[in-house]
Amino acid sequence: MKKIVLNIEGMTCSACSNGLEKYLKKQDGVIDASVNLVMATAMIEYEEFLTVEDLERFVKEAGFKSLGEKQEEKKNNDLKMLIIFAILGIILMYVSMGHMIGLPVPDILNMEKNPIVYIVIQIIISFSFFIYGFDIIKNGIKNIIHKMPNMDSLVGIGVIVNFLYSLYNAILVFMGNSEMIHHLYFESSAIIILFVKLGRYIDKKNKVKAVDTIKNLVTITPKSGTILKNGEEKQVTINEIKVGDTVICKPGEKIAVDGKVIKGKTHTDESFLTGESKPVSKETGSKVLAGSINYDGYIEYEAEKIGRDSSISNIVKLVVEATNTKAPIARLADKISGKFVPTIFAISIIALIINLIVTGSLEKAMIALVSVLVVACPCALGLATPLAMVVSIGRASKLGILVKSSESLEAVNKIDTIVFDKTGTLTKGKMTIVDGKYDDETLKILQSLEANSNHPIAKSIVALANEKYDVSNFEDVAGKGIKGEIENKTYYAGNSKFVEEMNVENKFKSFEEEYSKKGESIVYLFTENEVLAIFGLADEIKEESKVLVRKLKEENKRVIMLTGDNKVTANAIAKELGIEEVISNVTPKQKKEEIEKLNKNNSCLMVGDGVNDSPALKSATIGVSVQNGTDISQDSADIILLKDDINIIVELIHIGRKTIKIIKENLFWALFYNILMIPLAMGIFKISLNPMIASLAMTLSSLTVVLNSLRLRY
Repeated sequence: MKKIVLNIEGMTCSACSNGLEKYLKKQDGVIDASVNLVMATAMIEYEEFLTVEDLERFVKEAGFKSLGEKQEEKKNNDLKMLIIFAILGIILMYVSMGHMIGLPVPDILNMEKNPIVYIVIQIIISFSFFIYGFDIIKNGIKNIIHKMPNMDSLVGIGVIVNFLYSLYNAILVFMGNSEMIHHLYFESSAIIILFVKLGRYIDKKNKVKAVDTIKNLVTITPKSGTILKNGEEKQVTINEIKVGDTVICKPGEKIAVDGKVIKGKTHTDESFLTGESKPVSKETGSKVLAGSINYDGYIEYEAEKIGRDSSISNIVKLVVEATNTKAPIARLADKISGKFVPTIFAISIIALIINLIVTGSLEKAMIALVSVLVVACPCALGLATPLAMVVSIGRASKLGILVKSSESLEAVNKIDTIVFDKTGTLTKGKMTIVDGKYDDETLKILQSLEANSNHPIAKSIVALANEKYDVSNFEDVAGKGIKGEIENKTYYAGNSKFVEEMNVENKFKSFEEEYSKKGESIVYLFTENEVLAIFGLADEIKEESKVLVRKLKEENKRVIMLTGDNKVTANAIAKELGIEEVISNVTPKQKKEEIEKLNKNNSCLMVGDGVNDSPALKSATIGVSVQNGTDISQDSADIILLKDDINIIVELIHIGRKTIKIIKENLFWALFYNILMIPLAMGIFKISLNPMIASLAMTLSSLTVVLNSLRLRY
């Protein structure tokens, strides 16, 4: 199975995106397709035997154009053309309606004195609008042929019918029926096209603002970098840097590719990725990210991830894919939109017949037909959900929250239970010596022994060492501890079971009980004859964890700690954090089972960072992986936190809540607008709605939804 995101040209409303999506899903070899109106993209999952050319052919058959995976920036003359035709529209309105409001009209343009010139000028100008709006008319007719009528179909049929009706009356005038000169509506067809173009220009500009946060990520990385080649500095393009190259970065420059520092020390600005403005310290062994700014030091780093494999590329890919997924609320809007256009065609015919019967006037009947077609634009309905989702996902990524799908963002709004792993999530995941009976010499001996071990506790102890003894005959005693010789003397380090097994008198037993009650892990240092020291180690709680638990409780969320650690340690940490519910001593499989139990009666969000959290993250309603989590935990998660401060989970909840609120408002106003305007356009209230006013109302409806969605940016 393969996946691709194609840029699509020619979509103007939800009927377009829905039609293309349905058409793609019908094709042999296409597993799934999701079309995004706002991003103008189609994410397609397909079988190996299909090619990209096949997919682009399907898009073309559906009446649209594929621009490929990378969309080239095109010179945009939309504003210039809009201004030119706005001037032509004013001229046309002046010629056709100036006399109605007492404006001076030259004799040559006077409808009574020179009716032929008056009509010909209107036909020429209005026909130029047909050329200007040819894309609308062509797309509308093409979609009718493909049995996928859309907004362009409504507008296209409306302006053609209006123009032909006016042309018919103009021919009657040419044939001597001067009375019909008062029944010309060429200006309506022209102004409808003008308003549709104006609406699209405004929509396009605002959609660009909506996706700016996402697209700006692509431009963050520099175009060139400096590598060390045979001891000499060489300036190269990003594409020339290979994995394993030594890259140089000086103060004020950007990191060219993802890598690991091998020389030097500095601080970098990673706010573009994490939303964290505080400079991050980097030294030998630290990871650096492409696009981050080197503040104050010279560093050399080994290139590890380049091109499509870089962190920023993966994030852009995930964010774009997220905007192409559809939340349940979006699917509801799609279903409504899918039935909407055919229904409007039926209503417009009904309006024509009723007005003919009731008024006996073909003119009023035609106005009702055109007004219904034009006013019932599904644009607002189609933009209601996807635009809000795009803005929110972009906003979240700017704050350091990577949302993988729209479904996840909607699901956040329903979450009532938050489950946390302990180590590395609520705590720093690094053990430090917090208690004990020891001196500098015994600490040095312990650190020297532990330097030969791969145990996590050992690594924490060694990290504090300044100097160490040489150790010989080192041995790892599984489940108990370690032993080794220092200056021909054997030392042991491990737990109380190890002390008991060696039959050494434990003079620090009372201290072990005291430290254990506080949730500390115990390490003894001893010889064959006596216990030399006891050390109490604890995983330090993140300061922000306390604040987060308090804030979640204020949000009326149920907070649970789920950990594989022992009950005493887990309860001690939970008590300090203010968490009342603790599930401890569980295996990865049991973690998954506990989450499944919680999900039966609750909507559960699980936060974790390790391999052992992956099954649970996958089973939760929403799985959240914290920064520095393992690759597998991030793959299993629905949302990834790109900054170390887990307090942004509260921001995530707020964004989810606000997004659904805005979407519901958008859907209300889009539906309310149509419920109000369609009967008005039909003439039910004995009011004749001019097609030009209908077109303006349609534009304002879409603009309302766009502006309401853009509130989410802030």
